[in-house]
Amino acid sequence: MTIKIPEPFFSKGFKPLLFVLALLPVALLAYGAWADSLGANPIETITRDTGEWALRFLLITLSVSTLRRIVGWSQLIKLRRMLGLFAFFYATLHLFTYLWLDQFFWWEEILADIIKRPFITVGMLAFMLLIPLAVTSTNGMMRRLKKNWIKLHKLIYPIASLGVLHFFWLVKADYREPIIYLIVLSLLFAERIWHSLKTKRI
Repeated sequence: MTIKIPEPFFSKGFKPLLFVLALLPVALLAYGAWADSLGANPIETITRDTGEWALRFLLITLSVSTLRRIVGWSQLIKLRRMLGLFAFFYATLHLFTYLWLDQFFWWEEILADIIKRPFITVGMLAFMLLIPLAVTSTNGMMRRLKKNWIKLHKLIYPIASLGVLHFFWLVKADYREPIIYLIVLSLLFAERIWHSLKTKRI
């Protein structure tokens, strides 16, 4: 079911504005580091915030198609690639914060961490799956891969699922926030299944 809502005017300046807004979280972290206002454990703060923003951008990217179908805003699809690349950007910052500031590129310890700590295992797997999506995000790669491009980019579904699982296993006590992400992801999956079934009936 599509709810007819007047489509907002997507001016030429809208996408650059969204780009700047998407950089705001990392800008605030950089300012916090400079001002020494990231709390008692700034590395933990940076790691947590970059990881959460990576997951948020994954869910926002997934929500583009759903929102387009519900409200009929066709122009939204033009934002999906940029949003997905920001998910990769924040995931990369999240990973390198762990590798550099937390582990100091001590590869033996990092490998041991990946093996013995499940939340790191699924986090690494999610990041590895994100890499081919980022690499093939260009128009040229879309033309080369054709139908295979669509199949490849369906990896965003297990990636988002692994991201939520990574967050669940990371949290030790308060599960409210990962539960919210799980609910959002479940609703997005449910809408896609419903849309697919409806399309097949037609």
